[in-house]
Amino acid sequence: MTSQIKSKTPPPPPVVPEEEIEDGHELRMSLLEHLDDLRTTLTRAAIALIIGIVIALPLTQPILEFLRQPYGERFQILDPTGSVISFFRVTLMIGAIISIPATTYQLLLFIIPGMTKQEKKYLFRAIPAITLLFLIGVIFAWTILIPPALDFLQGFQSETFKAEWTADGYLGFVTALVFWMGVAFETPLIFFVLALMGMVEARTLARNWRIAIIASAVAAAFITPTVDPVNMFLVMGPLMALYGLSIILVMIGRRISKVDAQA
Repeated sequence: MTSQIKSKTPPPPPVVPEEEIEDGHELRMSLLEHLDDLRTTLTRAAIALIIGIVIALPLTQPILEFLRQPYGERFQILDPTGSVISFFRVTLMIGAIISIPATTYQLLLFIIPGMTKQEKKYLFRAIPAITLLFLIGVIFAWTILIPPALDFLQGFQSETFKAEWTADGYLGFVTALVFWMGVAFETPLIFFVLALMGMVEARTLARNWRIAIIASAVAAAFITPTVDPVNMFLVMGPLMALYGLSIILVMIGRRISKVDAQA
């Protein structure tokens, strides 16, 4: 009888080695646990954004004066809340830029449990590059893209239309262009991270260059609120250059991934 009872006892669950747990092969989490982690990540990212907005408040007025230089005069508003909306639009943009490192860190924490220790190390080292690439995109948009775009918009059919932009329209145009170009400049780093995870190959990107051109055109149409081809190509050119840089970084990332796998 004792032997029969022992034979019906289920075997103990397999023990996962600690090195495998640290290397991204932990037990599967339930859907609710994933949703709870996502909620925590979004909450912390929102807190980082709020902190960035608080820091941005004293910086908004001088940056507004800087953004006003191409405008040439005091901003025009047509409704009682126009000045408040325009002020906090700029504050939100500055706060989002300030919070990018912390927000990215929180998003990486959500992804990292499924990654190896080596991938974690490279990701954490990439965090400063994320901010740098974003700032490069912001500088490019302000110095290269916005001046010809404003000239085109101001001179378009000038004999028929008189350009008198409101603060909300002008600042909405400038902040959207600056912010999304900063996001676009992070594309090579995103592909590099995907290459470290073994999710993308350089040959695949090179073969799909036609799709990249179409995607760049769609992105340029989204980023650039003008319909003229000059401003479209001003955006598409850097996007295609970033795609070429992404292919190079993917090649480097795949080599690093293969070396780490053989080690």
